[in-house]
Amino acid sequence: MSLRERLNDELKSSMKSKDELKLSVIRMIRSSMKNREIDLKHELDDREIIEIISTLCKQRRESIRLFREASRQDLVDKEEKELALLLDFLPQQLTREELEELVMKTIAECGAQGSKDMGRVMKALQPGVAGRADGKLVSEVVKEKLA
Repeated sequence: MSLRERLNDELKSSMKSKDELKLSVIRMIRSSMKNREIDLKHELDDREIIEIISTLCKQRRESIRLFREASRQDLVDKEEKELALLLDFLPQQLTREELEELVMKTIAECGAQGSKDMGRVMKALQPGVAGRADGKLVSEVVKEKLA
């Protein structure tokens, strides 16, 4: 089942169960997909849909950080619930240990020597971790291992 079909099925089931939060999140995803399809002038595949959902997750994480700084726990809770629902549509997230293992393997394959090779490592690593790990975390682990 494609991600698009899964989103449609989840939309229907959340309408039937009157789950307003889930319905709102799915509609947000579908709206972003539609906008991207209009921009690109073609129907999105699963990889492109995962990119959209990853972007939405990144936005939620940033909002959570800002709301915490502003001491708005009510908004932090709402954003965390949305983030959890968004993560359900992404592939299984990598643990930090799995990510470190992948980074070390990629560094060895690229023959990276130090922090000047970070761009090369990130470029080689990105296709394998897209949608499975936060870009900020990936960057942090690569910096750590190249240091």
